[in-house]
Formats: sequence, structure tokens, C-alpha cells
Amino acid sequence: MQSLPDEHVEQLIAKSTWHKHERGETLFLHGETARSIHIVIDGWVKLFRVAPNGGETVVSVFTKGESFGEAVAFRNKKYPVSAEAVTDCHLLQIPTSALLETMRKDPEVSISILASTFTHLHSLVDQLEQLKAQTGAQRLAEFLLEISDSDENSCVVTLPYDKVLIAGRLGMKPESLSRAFAKLRTFGVKVNRYDAAIENIERLREFAMSDPADSWNR
Repeated sequence: MQSLPDEHVEQLIAKSTWHKHERGETLFLHGETARSIHIVIDGWVKLFRVAPNGGETVVSVFTKGESFGEAVAFRNKKYPVSAEAVTDCHLLQIPTSALLETMRKDPEVSISILASTFTHLHSLVDQLEQLKAQTGAQRLAEFLLEISDSDENSCVVTLPYDKVLIAGRLGMKPESLSRAFAKLRTFGVKVNRYDAAIENIERLREFAMSDPADSWNR
């Protein structure tokens, strides 16, 4: 919506609804028909699938300013995943009908929606690349760097959600995440229950971008 004219934004917001969700609350379930697009105003939301054996796979995690559900909503299809509030959060829910009406009035809106969809696609490709090309410790290092907004060379980052979800987001089991945190101590990362102190951001970045073959020998 950042690239849309103010008049379109105002019209869409007028037709949208605001929702407050508590931590652990279900937003929608796998198999339900998608009729709206969701924008996270604050907090964290996870998309996940549950396997027949009961195991949960985290597909993606979204936070402030990010949207999800576009592709299935425009096709009036069923959600391929379930969504749950990871923390207390606020969401803006835009009816698909309202957005389609705006798109018919202004083709530029369609371009913005396509750009958003491609962003999600590239994000999934990046996640797949990380799973294939990086060790667990490198994926964790990159995650910590992503949530760090410090301009200094050292900082303390607050873990946005619990470590079980972090493990799922990074494609690891909780015990593998613990080993990854232990590995990062070598690179100046000290973690407690809620925070991770990064001693040298540049050093951690070099490790995250290094050849995995080299990282195994460190």
C-alpha cells in the first residue's frame, strides 16, 4: 500500500476491519476459504502446516508492515496453511472484493499487488537456499542479524518469539537450535532466555556469509 495514492489507501482502510489477536489465537485454518488479505500492524504471526503425524512445519513468520494471503484470496481458494498469533498483535483485514474494485479503477494497484506477491516468492526462495546452502548456526546468525537494527558494531537483540518457533522458522529441531547457539558463542554471541548479545556484528556477518565447508571446520 506504500506505493498507492492516498485516495486509494483511504478507501481501502474505510472498507477494512481491524482485529486484535491474543498470543496463541488462531487467525484461520488450513482449508478455510480465503476472502481477505491480512496486514500486520504490530506483533508476530506464523503460517504453518500440521502433518498427519501431528508434527508442525513453520512456513513463514510475519511482523509489522508485512502482508500475507494475497495469492489465495484473489483466486477465492482455500488456505494452504493455518495462521496463528505468535504474540499479541493487531491486524488490518482488507476484503478481497474491495481490493479488486480498486484494481479495476487503477491498474497501478495491480502492479503493487504483483510486487508484494513476488516479494513473498523471493522470501521463500531465500529460505530454501538457506536450508540447502547454510549450516544451522549460519541460519541462526543470519536470523539474529535480520532482527538487529543497531548502527553500532555490538548490540543486544530481543528474541521476538520463543525458541521453539525460532527453530521451526529456521528448519531445525529445538535441540539443533541449542547446538547452533552454542556454536555462535565462538563468534561472540551470548544468549539468555529472551535476549542475544552480539559482541561483533561484522564478525557474525562474515560467519553467516562464509562457505559452509569452512564453517564445519571452525
